[in-house]
Amino acid sequence: MSVDVAAASRVARRAVADAADGLTALSRRLHANPEVAWEEERAAGWLADSLVELGMSVEAGVCELPTALRASIGSGPLQLAVCAEYDALPGLGHACGHNLIAASALGVAHAMAGLVDDLGVTLHVLGTPAEEGAGGKVVMLERGGFDGLHAAVMAHPGPFGVARSKPYAVAHFAVSYDGRGSHAAAYPELGVNAADAFTVAQIAIGLLRQQLPSSVRTHGVVTVGGEAPNAIPAHTEGRWYVRAETLEQLADVEPRVRRCFEAGALATGCELSVELEGPRYAELRTDEFLLERYVTNVGESGQALHDDDPRAAMSRASTDMGNVSQTLPVIHPYFGIGSWPAVNHQPEFAAATVTATAEAAMLDTAITLALTLIDAATQPAIRSHLMNGGSSAA
Repeated sequence: MSVDVAAASRVARRAVADAADGLTALSRRLHANPEVAWEEERAAGWLADSLVELGMSVEAGVCELPTALRASIGSGPLQLAVCAEYDALPGLGHACGHNLIAASALGVAHAMAGLVDDLGVTLHVLGTPAEEGAGGKVVMLERGGFDGLHAAVMAHPGPFGVARSKPYAVAHFAVSYDGRGSHAAAYPELGVNAADAFTVAQIAIGLLRQQLPSSVRTHGVVTVGGEAPNAIPAHTEGRWYVRAETLEQLADVEPRVRRCFEAGALATGCELSVELEGPRYAELRTDEFLLERYVTNVGESGQALHDDDPRAAMSRASTDMGNVSQTLPVIHPYFGIGSWPAVNHQPEFAAATVTATAEAAMLDTAITLALTLIDAATQPAIRSHLMNGGSSAA
């Protein structure tokens, strides 16, 4: 294959520059209309409309998921995908910046659309719902949504840019206790206190932390704690996460945390329910070929990377892209939006995602990801690596 890579890079850069106003508008539209996991009907529709306008064929509701989509362009043998996320956080809106992720994925499509035939590539944009705890990509993976792909890429906003993300494996739990209500002053002896059960469980978890590896995280919130201070709570609910370095370590730690919830039930006499809210997320395997090209292209763009900065800890955040990486070559870098000291999952970070600094970073990231895909298509070693399932070593 003979492709003028420098010319292709200029085409990609110009296409993103020409589309900048539309990409920014999509990000801001998503930001102003946040939709939580599995409810991203407008977000998926707006992204699909933009991809159709670009000339891509779009299939909505893929994998029997109403808010998932797959858009494709080109007919080359190398099947490359960029993932778009667009779900928001309950009560916090786009405090994780998925509005920027969707816009950057659309930017990659703009950059690559005019190049796919010359590059021998079929480009796919995958609209992947419910990343925030519900595992949309895992469901899509299990239902064949990533079948036939040779690689998938995406980039996530954070306060700092980081090339190599190292997310924790994670399990998400819904926890509830059922006891018996009673008047707290007149008939306390008749009550079985479901709020006390959570208190016991949280104390047990706090004590357990001393014996847990430093790579393990466990944290959660009580979402229903009772109705009135003079009524012993008959029912309480919470949501809890357990994170570990790998799925293997998670399998060892998870039962120990579950026993802390069982302790709350045993101590109070409540009935306990612990259920997974979605599939477990795996740790991420970064493809070294793609990562090397991404780092090179970031350097040429002038974006900064802070892999060794302790403040850049967002790179440890769990993602369902980890499950995808167990199957095919993946990169999941972070791009900095200049928000520090505001960090992901804070209202201040949500506000920062619609600033000029964040939007410029989103446009640069779209170009960087596109240049990385161009390299993947044109460098024989990388192309062969991907076409062979990512089996060769970097």
